[in-house]
Amino acid sequence: TGTIHVRIAPHDERLFSAGRFLRALVAGDPGAAFRGNYTQSDVMTEIDGRLRRLAPLRCQVRNYPSFNIGGGSWDVDFVLQGPVLEDLRRYAETIRRRAIEAGGFRGLDTTLRLDRPELQVHIDRERAADLGLSARDVGSALRILVGGEEEVSRFRDDAAGEAYDVRLRLEEEDRDRGDLLELLRVPRPGGTPVELATVASVTPSTAPSRIDRLDRRRMVSIRGGVAPGYALGDRVAELRRIADALNMPAAYGTRVLGRSLEMERTFEEFGWAFALSVVFMYLILAAQFESLLHPLTILLSLPLSAPFALLSLRAAGGALNLFSALGILVLFGVVKKNSILQIDHMNALIAKGLPRREAILEANRDRLRPILMTTFALVAGMLPLAVGTGPGAEERRAVATVVIGGQTLCLLLTLLATPVAYTYFDDLRGRRRRAAAATEEAARDVGVAVAGVPARAGDDGGRDDPAPSR
Repeated sequence: TGTIHVRIAPHDERLFSAGRFLRALVAGDPGAAFRGNYTQSDVMTEIDGRLRRLAPLRCQVRNYPSFNIGGGSWDVDFVLQGPVLEDLRRYAETIRRRAIEAGGFRGLDTTLRLDRPELQVHIDRERAADLGLSARDVGSALRILVGGEEEVSRFRDDAAGEAYDVRLRLEEEDRDRGDLLELLRVPRPGGTPVELATVASVTPSTAPSRIDRLDRRRMVSIRGGVAPGYALGDRVAELRRIADALNMPAAYGTRVLGRSLEMERTFEEFGWAFALSVVFMYLILAAQFESLLHPLTILLSLPLSAPFALLSLRAAGGALNLFSALGILVLFGVVKKNSILQIDHMNALIAKGLPRREAILEANRDRLRPILMTTFALVAGMLPLAVGTGPGAEERRAVATVVIGGQTLCLLLTLLATPVAYTYFDDLRGRRRRAAAATEEAARDVGVAVAGVPARAGDDGGRDDPAPSR
């Protein structure tokens, strides 16, 4: 195995920026700021394409994470668990091969290796017992001469005043050859030592270089990166589909670790954050407007802004990740302000006696200027993040792209949708009030009719007759 660390040029030298443009302008060649630009992803893709020609070598191109969220530096960490190492290796290699054929992955590899060379000693127990040897005697001799004894003595250097542990072990050229190991003499209790070949045979074999376990079960990980143009969640779903198609026995199962697991947890928690934010916004707006319908009118802007946010993210070449999800959460907090300004002014004009249609038109005309001012101020505040360069600029750009695109694109739609929703909900509330008034009037009429029925002869108005005295 080997590792190569690749360092590329700084951002200012390989990406367009205002500083680079000014330097090129001073040099008399402003077009140089637009030529030869490349990103880190471009370099990784180029290196990955070249390394594929070195088969059967398995090469991976990984990115150093900007900050550690757990799970190592692999985008995909798909775990396969089971009892038998050979079956784990076979299933893992099948999943890896089919995943590469499906596309969208970069540098997929497995962690299980069954190619570590070793020498296996098979003891003839009956012959060893006839010679008075046990498996423990053979194992102890091999452990001392091949593995090395921890400490057989101590050597003291009087000149340096130091004491050193003395360990016993065969030379490397003597302990790596099976034919020489067979010549080792094993001490026999009460007798002369015997050669190892007399009671055992040494055969070369292979074994796993390491055995990983997760939850006390053997495991093998399929690790790699995600190619440009693909999403991490989509590739994990593809691995699960391939694993399900293998129809593995019940003793084998799959899990997701690393960034994939953190991504699933993050988006699940973000889902709860989105839901709770909508609930809290509704409660606060309901208390502010003292109404249950006006908060619904205001919150209608949230589902209208989400598609525009995703559309702007796709247009900018971004991906839905932790930072873009954070941008959507920020967008939810600022996009509803337009509706608040509109509805608050509509209610104030209607309270003054202005008809609803005129109140809606005047409120939208009066509030158009502050809505445009706040929108332009928000967009201007996000522009430095959107056009900024330097380390970590890609993450900050995702937040700015979502907020700018979502707020700008849904501006006109919310200006039109809020008055329409306000009118619809107001009509709905009016119909409910008229239906409740009609029901109350009908109940009152029924009560008057019952009270006006004349009493019949012998009828005392429903009172019980007193019990006859005896």
